[in-house]
Amino acid sequence: MSRTRLALRQGALSALVLLLAACSTQRSNEPPPPSPEQVRARLMQLIPAQTPDRAGWAADIENAMSVQGIPGTDENLCSVLAVTEQESTFQVDPAVPGLGKIARQEIDRRAGSVHVPGFLVDTALGIRSPTGKTYGERLTSARSEKQLSEIFDDFAGMVPLGRQLFGTFNPVRTGGPMQVSIAFAEQRRAGYPYTVDGSIRREVFTRRGGMYFGIAHLLGYPASYERSLYRFADFNAGWYASRNAAFQNAVNQLSGSKLALDGDLIRYDSSAASNTELAVRRLGNRLSLGDRDIRRGLEEGETLAFEETTLYRRVFALADKTAGKPVPRAVLPGIKLESPKITRNLTTAWFAQRVDERRARCMRR
Repeated sequence: MSRTRLALRQGALSALVLLLAACSTQRSNEPPPPSPEQVRARLMQLIPAQTPDRAGWAADIENAMSVQGIPGTDENLCSVLAVTEQESTFQVDPAVPGLGKIARQEIDRRAGSVHVPGFLVDTALGIRSPTGKTYGERLTSARSEKQLSEIFDDFAGMVPLGRQLFGTFNPVRTGGPMQVSIAFAEQRRAGYPYTVDGSIRREVFTRRGGMYFGIAHLLGYPASYERSLYRFADFNAGWYASRNAAFQNAVNQLSGSKLALDGDLIRYDSSAASNTELAVRRLGNRLSLGDRDIRRGLEEGETLAFEETTLYRRVFALADKTAGKPVPRAVLPGIKLESPKITRNLTTAWFAQRVDERRARCMRR
């Protein structure tokens, strides 16, 4: 080997060593992640001072985040606290005004949907329960969703035809201090770090369970959002709803369609094409994609991988070109909140904005 080539090789080797050393130094200069003790101490500073048992809240939140590998950054902590404050003001089982009346109306509605006569409902609710009270009396006195859920579980198991008529009709679909979906919690049972007390539904109504599953729903999925605002919307409308609403918005701009910006890209309850799928098909020639390719892309709509699909890239590339500027990659879904508990005209956007205001106040603290 010539001296020139040897010198070049040695020089390249020296440069590589220096580069690796620089990278190592850069990594070593990065602050280490906060310890569990530091996260709990930080939570004690951020949780509102009037909250009872702040140490207990801090311990349950830190443990839920640690078990799930979610960093205890101020942004994450304040996001969790903002949702909790919005949904329950840090009450493990918040009271709902007029809950008994709401529940009875829901029972009558659901009974009517399966053609159960009202007098049979009255008869069933007049049966005495294991507590000594009739189910109707317990229903009237119910003040929280936990109490209501327990009545339904008991009712379905004890009353003749109770499970057949009402076993799947428990109107309590969310619960706990973050009002997380019980169906979501049941799907995420694997990895739950505590001994389950009877059922996951019951765990949701505890502080430890409600915070664990609520944090999983809020922060337990990868997203490319630049603002927490859109995670708050997703918490209310479903994972990636804000990103998918932006996709629908881009399709509207390209096709002249008037798709609802609800984040639902395909129909999971039917093989029929959704309005979004039909609108995208009309863009097929401009996108150089066939119906099958479009369908395959849309089927990734509940994952981060959707953003890597040819469909997603081509729709946004065409939308950016048509608009002469980048179009939004996240949009607040235009969904009206529907629940027997809700008496006002509220939307997902309203919820997300209210929570984001609370997050901002927490960050200032």
